Amino acid sequence: MSSTKLNTREKILKTTWALLEANPDKPVRMSDIAKAAGISRQALYLHFPARSDLLVATARYLDEVNQVDRRLAASRKAATGIGRLDAFIEAWGNYIPEIYGMAKAFWAQQSSDEAVATAWNDRMQAVRHGCAAAIKALKEDGALTPEHPPKQATDILWMMLSVRNWEQLTVECGWSQKRYITTMKKLARQTLVN
Repeated sequence: MSSTKLNTREKILKTTWALLEANPDKPVRMSDIAKAAGISRQALYLHFPARSDLLVATARYLDEVNQVDRRLAASRKAATGIGRLDAFIEAWGNYIPEIYGMAKAFWAQQSSDEAVATAWNDRMQAVRHGCAAAIKALKEDGALTPEHPPKQATDILWMMLSVRNWEQLTVECGWSQKRYITTMKKLARQTLVN
């Protein structure tokens, strides 16, 4: 792939990201993106044949720019299930403020826009996968509470770490980020660890 294609693709992704965050309640059309990126609609469709492809790629681009894999390294390398749980909560919980603008745009539009719903579900399933990995590590260590089977424990952790819960505690209730992380770790251990 030529560097021009890479540069155009990145320009499209950056433009889409900026448009989503600038107007979270307004659907962003392919024509809006093409115009803001300074390219033709045809050029946009050459890179992203469907709007859902573009929105999923934009959400993943956000993860790439913010080095989500580096952030998750401590969780993935943790020697114990409890260590993995704590490290995952810290990595994801501290990442939420950086994706909050995009999350608000996706929330506002997902019920009426299938492409947005597809992109949001793609990223939230990635979070669920991280929750499942932490629960699996707890189970393998014999540290998972018998009260909740692994699927149910994954559901609980995924719910606890939702962006909406973070928003309620930090934005609406005024909690500090540190207090949020500390409390989520404590609640997760109390609920999920034997």
